Amino acid sequence: MQFDTQNTDASTLYKLLTGTVIPRPIGWISTVDENGINNLAPFSFFNAVGEDPPHVMFSTVRTGDKNKDTLNNVLANKQFVVNLVTEEVVEKMNTTSQPVTPDVDEFTLAGLTPIDSIYINPKRVKESLVHFECEMVHHYFLEDHKNGGAAIIIGKILTMHIDDSILMENARINLETYKPVARLAGANYSKLGEIFSVKRPT
Repeated sequence: MQFDTQNTDASTLYKLLTGTVIPRPIGWISTVDENGINNLAPFSFFNAVGEDPPHVMFSTVRTGDKNKDTLNNVLANKQFVVNLVTEEVVEKMNTTSQPVTPDVDEFTLAGLTPIDSIYINPKRVKESLVHFECEMVHHYFLEDHKNGGAAIIIGKILTMHIDDSILMENARINLETYKPVARLAGANYSKLGEIFSVKRPT
């Protein structure tokens, strides 16, 4: 079956996109507003986009042509932290996905511990095993949208915090202790399953 995007409603397109592009890593983005209030929200339209120098991207919807708090904060001060999600914190991550007013601190809401970053103002999630302190370098608003569209944020990673418990020799990550969680469609998430190797041709 074929779905022309110009003639298909946004709800259907969302279901098809999130149901086929899987699994997706979760960027748990922490920011801070001009009044010093912490904000923390998960985004599954997230990934790494380069390593020299390292950059990440995430995308946030603009329902009803309104920015989410995360987007407003990043556009205001150009800073954010990516906290990566593991099995141990997935329920708390889900708590931070609920819509709340800008004066609500999601760290407090989810019972999480904010800790200082080194180079930027937004706090890190202590319970997360990986944090990337980022500085926004580009942003882009999607055009020709039907319901508010989305904004894409690209950030340069200034420093990486990797918990010693998941580090092995030669900067490799121990997946058995890391236990990352990925996003599927609807209310579904996934853990790491069977892992296999395919060597690149030389």
